[in-house]
Amino acid sequence: MPLPAPRPPDGATLFKQQCATCHTDNLTDPVRQGPSLFGIVGRRAGTAEGFHYSADFAKADFVWDEARLDAWMTNPQAMIPSAVMAYRQAKPEIRRAIIAYLKELH
Repeated sequence: MPLPAPRPPDGATLFKQQCATCHTDNLTDPVRQGPSLFGIVGRRAGTAEGFHYSADFAKADFVWDEARLDAWMTNPQAMIPSAVMAYRQAKPEIRRAIIAYLKELH
């Protein structure tokens, strides 16, 4: 009997496991070490309400989209050298699942 095919990663679960220590996925919880990621897709970088960004991050001149989020999760310091985010995700399928979840947060 063959083994069942592996299930694709669940973005909400991955967010809770890998992102929720530093970020919330709503606007009601207190700000954590990182800004809320509610509504991040389509938001200008460095502009989350209630979060104090570094000078370099506040000057970032881009809007978060799938490609930018993917690059960010791969290597934050390549995008903004002074970024303090330690998380990096090498697996594209994990990044895709988390980004798909973030796209739902509006």
